[in-house]
Amino acid sequence: MAILEKLKIGTGDGELLFPNMRDYTQPISEVTLVGALRRMGYTPQQMCIHGFRATARTLLDEVLRERYDLIEHQLAHMVRDPNGGAYNRTEFIEERRGMMNRWADYLDSLREKAREAHINHHTENS
Repeated sequence: MAILEKLKIGTGDGELLFPNMRDYTQPISEVTLVGALRRMGYTPQQMCIHGFRATARTLLDEVLRERYDLIEHQLAHMVRDPNGGAYNRTEFIEERRGMMNRWADYLDSLREKAREAHINHHTENS
């Protein structure tokens, strides 16, 4: 939450975490995100913006064993149900909030493992 509070300094109290700089009611553009990836050194073959969604979709399902319908809702995909998408008005906000907290905890654990591996690598090579 502290990171989100820091974002408010630059973005204000709008609904979007990453608004378009020209129009704060619109999301940041894909071109801006792709440019950021390229400046970080990622080639188009290594990573694309959609790759983050695909990675999250896969890990939420295979590693964290989250519910299929919650993942699909979170990614703003049509959720199939026996009556067809036209009748599905569910949102499952609380369940999705829990899923996203577990996702954040998982990402934090990956970051911590990477830090430990980095420290161990430098300790062994000193």
